[in-house]
Amino acid sequence: MNIALIGYGYWGPNIAKNLNRTKKANLYAICDLDENNLNRARKLYGDSVKYVKDYQELIGEVDAFAIALRQNASYPIAMDLLKKKKHLFMEKPLATSTEQADTLGKLSEQYNVILHVDHIMVFHPIIRYIKRMIETGELGDLLYCDISRMNLGPHIKNDINAMWDLAVHDLAVLDYLCDGMEPKRVSAAGLAHYGNREELTYLTVEYDKVIASVRSSWISPFKERRMIIAGTKKMAIFDDVQMDEKLTICDKGIDISSDFNEYGKYEARVRLGDLIMPHIEQEDILLNSIEHFIDCINEGKESISGYKQARRLISILEQAHLSMKG
Repeated sequence: MNIALIGYGYWGPNIAKNLNRTKKANLYAICDLDENNLNRARKLYGDSVKYVKDYQELIGEVDAFAIALRQNASYPIAMDLLKKKKHLFMEKPLATSTEQADTLGKLSEQYNVILHVDHIMVFHPIIRYIKRMIETGELGDLLYCDISRMNLGPHIKNDINAMWDLAVHDLAVLDYLCDGMEPKRVSAAGLAHYGNREELTYLTVEYDKVIASVRSSWISPFKERRMIIAGTKKMAIFDDVQMDEKLTICDKGIDISSDFNEYGKYEARVRLGDLIMPHIEQEDILLNSIEHFIDCINEGKESISGYKQARRLISILEQAHLSMKG
């Protein structure tokens, strides 16, 4: 299977590296309007890859495209390629509105092609581990998720805010852990100090019996990528900044007691158990995402991070944006 990459700027080199690495497909071509970007790619891949400025030259030569461009540029290209029956691997966010997402989703269904959005955290082995804990009942019923994704930069974008840039990763995880459950209520607040887009956002998503808080920031003095996934039986802490043991399972929670005969006895009692740090082999989650996309094409199955998931995330972000603007 031949795949072409459109966009060799910020994230494109990472996609190219993994397309070149996988044994399931062939990195056929790299497309970019900037000759300097193409020259950077040539130094790595030499004559093994075709280099073009116009992706139209590749339509008859490849089976699928990966698009790594700013959303305002990627959307019209995605529409064009779907109409030409090309499978698409797209960087997040899929679109800037549910209306745009619906347009792309309907085109992918109409022309029977795979539309995959690179929500890479869904393909993290630790997230899969927590998902199994939920499915087997080990974690118990989900209670809440507390999530922080913060850093000082590395850049402050002028086309989207920190929530659209960062929280979409965490919303994809929430959607995955909650089996696509629709939220009952969404609210958000943010700070735009250095430009027109909020560099700091606080997002609250309320599901049925589950509440999630997501903090996103480009102006934090330290880097933090942490999730607390709390269940009625156990709680999981995923700290992605840690080099080695990133997951801690806490056998802690609240037990309900029916013993009220003596003064000072309460209905809810704290339970303190062991801390376990299971060893989970590290994987390249971008490679996992790319290979899932390829498997979906070969097997004719819908991506777990396809249009339907992307639309649910964009709907949450739209509601949060309206809440933030008051």
